[in-house]
Amino acid sequence: MKKPVLNIINLGCSKNKVDSEHLAALLKERYTIVYDSADSCDVVIVNTCGFIGDAKEESIDVILENAELRKSGEIKKLYVMGCLSQRYRKELSSEIHEVDAFFGVEPVQYVAAELLKSDMSLMPCTDRVLSTPSHYAYLKISEGCNRRCSFCAIPIIRGEHKSVPLDILVQEAEKLAENGVKELILIAQDLTFYGYDMDGKSHIVELIERLCAIEKIQWIRLHYGYPLGFPDELLELMRDNPKICHYLDLPLQHISTPILKAMRRGIDREQTIAFVNKVRSFVPDVAFRSTFIVGFPGETEAQFEELCDFIREMRFERAGVFAYSAEEGTPAFELQDDVSDEVKQSRVSKFMDIQQDISLELNSKRLGKIEKILIDRTEGDYYVGRTQYDSPEVDDEVLVSKKNNKLEIGEFIDVKIIQADYFDCYGEVL
Repeated sequence: MKKPVLNIINLGCSKNKVDSEHLAALLKERYTIVYDSADSCDVVIVNTCGFIGDAKEESIDVILENAELRKSGEIKKLYVMGCLSQRYRKELSSEIHEVDAFFGVEPVQYVAAELLKSDMSLMPCTDRVLSTPSHYAYLKISEGCNRRCSFCAIPIIRGEHKSVPLDILVQEAEKLAENGVKELILIAQDLTFYGYDMDGKSHIVELIERLCAIEKIQWIRLHYGYPLGFPDELLELMRDNPKICHYLDLPLQHISTPILKAMRRGIDREQTIAFVNKVRSFVPDVAFRSTFIVGFPGETEAQFEELCDFIREMRFERAGVFAYSAEEGTPAFELQDDVSDEVKQSRVSKFMDIQQDISLELNSKRLGKIEKILIDRTEGDYYVGRTQYDSPEVDDEVLVSKKNNKLEIGEFIDVKIIQADYFDCYGEVL
């Protein structure tokens, strides 16, 4: 008997992606699983994002689009889960009646139980049906956050920090490796806080050492740290263990001390600069990726220019920027949102113009160098790969011509950089 087709639509961050992949593993015996498919299907699950205004709008648009398909009978069942429905379940359910059930951020076993019409064990699920290419996967090591940044709704949505037990993570990583994963991308709201909720101290170094011991894992990448209390031992491990990519994704948010104080970041300008310099002193070739917020309540033109000068001085290998979005329930929501949308967008554009020039300058310095890349996919006449300094979907890529080359997806190869652009380079197989 042909299994019904279940389309899981992932919106928002990679942490949502992991939740969807765990859910798919629980449902794969009953359903044929597809992700983000435009083809006809029997059941749709929309895994929503509720982090900032643009993400909320996208989630609502996708729900409404599928609600119309449910209404017309083109799909038989429609479910909504994730951050948006955690925050606004009551409002959504009263307005969008075509959705069969709304779930928030509770364990995915609750969603699976609804679709399977049976009870589910709440034991941690270590199986996954990947939505990424088979050679890399995200590994979510914790949920929630104990930081109380004034602009952030994550603690409201996801609750306090809760670490996934170390042995469970190692078991999950081993299964991923056996199924062909070569690169693990560690994700959390606050990576270095891992373990504090268990016994009052960080176990991030111990966890990464255990993951490095998995033979088939060749790259381990670190996403989403916090500058305050970042352990030197982790930088030493990154420097000394060849499996750990020389890459760190760590949102700094701003550089002006008054803005950082209003954001409740617990760190000032001088400490921020000292932290960036410390990271680079431990790992001189590190690709430091950071994100920033412009248009925070009270941000003056002078404070924005201070941020621009900081970006010019630090020359981050990767940097992104968001316009401030006032989120209900956060401390910053009580502040006057006094920077106009027009000014916010102007500041976003100026920031990215600066970063674009920095990116071109840094990429131009790569010309003639030999770099190891991991082939992710093909696109037109090119193979598309990444170095250890680049995370999938958000960072630079290296394009290699298909002409006279026969490469495999998930293969590591050495290339010589022969052309540089703002956000991509071109490589020649050695």
